[in-house]
Amino acid sequence: MTRTALYLQDAHPIMDGVEYCRYAEAKGFEAVWQAESRLVREASVPMAAFLSHTSTLKAGSGVVSSWTRNAALLASTFSTLDDLAPGRVVLGIGAWWDPLAANVGIDRVRPLRQMREMVESVRALLHNETVTYHGEFVHLDGVELDYVHQERRAKDVPIYIGATGPKMLELAGEIGDGVLLNYLVAPDYNDAAMERIIAGADRAGRSVDDIDRPQLVICSVSDDRQVALDNARLLVTQYLGQQPHLMKASGVSDELLNEIHAVLTWPATHEQVVAASKLVPDDVVQRCTASGTPDEAREKVAEYMRRGCTCPVLYPLGPDPRQMIDAFATF
Repeated sequence: MTRTALYLQDAHPIMDGVEYCRYAEAKGFEAVWQAESRLVREASVPMAAFLSHTSTLKAGSGVVSSWTRNAALLASTFSTLDDLAPGRVVLGIGAWWDPLAANVGIDRVRPLRQMREMVESVRALLHNETVTYHGEFVHLDGVELDYVHQERRAKDVPIYIGATGPKMLELAGEIGDGVLLNYLVAPDYNDAAMERIIAGADRAGRSVDDIDRPQLVICSVSDDRQVALDNARLLVTQYLGQQPHLMKASGVSDELLNEIHAVLTWPATHEQVVAASKLVPDDVVQRCTASGTPDEAREKVAEYMRRGCTCPVLYPLGPDPRQMIDAFATF
């Protein structure tokens, strides 16, 4: 069976998410990844809920921002999650995005340098080292995870970099335990992404085969193909307006992006998203998502995997995520 994982944002109450995780675990899914992309649901709390109600399912953050927690707090948070479920926690970290970062007072200057410093320092802390680190963004002076009563041990928490742009992909190939490839990109985006990951791995004397490459994939499944496409269209529209860099990476035209941007930006109302969705054709939805009948969705996911994805992280759309889980239970 192919490795598969579930992706949850904030579309469902957390305890409903727990039930979907239990169902996915029973169907052979490997992991759940919890989003923290917007100011709506912090990742570690639902991750703790998912881990406490499952026995084998891994939980990853998909992804926490490298800018909003200092290195010591980030390491402590994920050390705590590992206390709850040893060996089942993955730290997915990303460089966040504008205008959200700017709107809360964060200047994302030199994001590559900042990401390198965070990954290096957090990894050292999780490895039970006493860390002195004087970087441009990270400043630690003899800091360690200050265990008082519990066993002092290195924590097995791999660090995956959520990357979209070529330079961040190279950095992930150089220093990441894995790279979480983004969604809302066409499968051929992965060809260029793999080149960049390999370049980074080569720079560090690593093999790309040692770098896990899960990928977020929006998945809208229905026996009625048009229903599946329409369910995905609203989400595609939202990202066309709010995170156009994702769509540009898949060749969506500036003309369409400008039309969408004239209707909605961030934050957008549901009414604005619905109005803008009327501008988004089926081919754009199909290009960037795995939407359609179960067979069509499985084939689209397989195309991502042929182009470098090692584990699809499936973002279910539609009224019941279990329909999508069933569609990929024997994938």
